[in-house]
Amino acid sequence: MKASLNGRYTNDDSTSIATLAVNAGNVKLLASMSDTTLVKGPRLNNLTLTVEKPGSFIINYDVPKKNFRFQFMNSIGVAEKPLELIYSHDHRRKMTVMDGALVLDPANKVSANYTFGTRNLKVKYSYVHGGVSTYEPCYDLGKNAWDVSVSRRELDDVFKATYHTWTRDFALEWSRNVSTFHFMCDLLATSVSIIFESAIVEERLKQSSL
Repeated sequence: MKASLNGRYTNDDSTSIATLAVNAGNVKLLASMSDTTLVKGPRLNNLTLTVEKPGSFIINYDVPKKNFRFQFMNSIGVAEKPLELIYSHDHRRKMTVMDGALVLDPANKVSANYTFGTRNLKVKYSYVHGGVSTYEPCYDLGKNAWDVSVSRRELDDVFKATYHTWTRDFALEWSRNVSTFHFMCDLLATSVSIIFESAIVEERLKQSSL
């Protein structure tokens, strides 16, 4: 059995975040609580109960919201290639999502994300060149638009550039990994939006009003 408790204190009250985990064979039972008020009588807020079998399923129950969330994972072979599938369902939001990833070889992977009952389908291709550079074009069927990202690792530094064609936003990121330290720095605090020509803006407004 494992248990962890973190707390913080203010002049008005004392709050904590606690997680209790119990291993029952190959299944884990977890109970987590956040914003637990200890002063003026205990009140347990944001209590979540979880049953998890790593690599197979995760079932969460949000006690205050009375909401179930299910996640099932499976792996099947397609042309002798591993296809990883994740099925997720949120009962309260009535939303079901399917994620899939097909690893063609160590350098090439195709993944997709689909929300049932909608046109929200995204397909992404990932190519790793020389083990240091990654190219990831992504097509969003719902928006009929492409996103493209390129990243490169230089020792402990990773540089990444992303361009969203739908919003015409361009972003640069720089992250650094050190053995006992992780540092993330966005070269741009916000995405740099490329200036639209007035004709393009007018055309998009027309499309959204249809």
